Amino acid sequence: MSTLKITDLHVSVETDQGTKQILRGVNLTINKGEIHAIMGPNGSGKSTLAYAIAGHPKYTVDSGSITLDGVEVLEMSVDERAKAGLFLAMQYPVEIPGVTNSNFLRTAKTAIAGEAPSIRTWVKDVRDAMGKLKMDGSFAERNVNEGFSGGEKKRNEILQLELLKPRFAVLDETDSGLDVDALKIVSEGVNRAHDETDLGVLLITHYTRILRYIKPDFVHVFVAGRVAEEGGPELAERLEEEGYDRFVTADV
Repeated sequence: MSTLKITDLHVSVETDQGTKQILRGVNLTINKGEIHAIMGPNGSGKSTLAYAIAGHPKYTVDSGSITLDGVEVLEMSVDERAKAGLFLAMQYPVEIPGVTNSNFLRTAKTAIAGEAPSIRTWVKDVRDAMGKLKMDGSFAERNVNEGFSGGEKKRNEILQLELLKPRFAVLDETDSGLDVDALKIVSEGVNRAHDETDLGVLLITHYTRILRYIKPDFVHVFVAGRVAEEGGPELAERLEEEGYDRFVTADV
């Protein structure tokens, strides 16, 4: 079984006020096929964890490790992490002027698979995936995320997820800015990817509403850069009722 393991991870970032430690000893193990939800208040380190896994240069790993099937991810470049099967859906997807969605997707698929997909099969796969996400076919020839609405950008991230077929996906607040209809469509895309490829999912969110559509196996509460509590889906329901006050107060 494929496993993504985070061990005693400490991460810092440079700010105008100097170096600030964000993650303070995170331990987390995700097996292929499992869905883990990370919840917590603003500034608790959820997105920092996502970017540390992906290899964002802004974040410095001071100590600890991230391994994928026993291989140290921290020694990999960003593209090597993607080829190894890691995927990040960003909270704020970036625009790439001058690069069409179709070119981007086929280039990425070729880089990950080691060979270019058959044009005929690939075009059909892209068309089918876009249809399931209720994306107009014209988006294939538009520049990546350029002029897209917030909801369209999030659907485009899930389009990449479905076509690139990673082993583990980190979804950083994929639900932010989505209306109910878009949330359902995006969630259905994540569930399809999970069901079809036994995808391991690390779902970062503030709210429980996306967990009504994407059912987590485990819920982790993040406070002040560490995991404050862990449990099953019932923990998310408790957070919905009580909020994070008791964790924040305990940390202080």
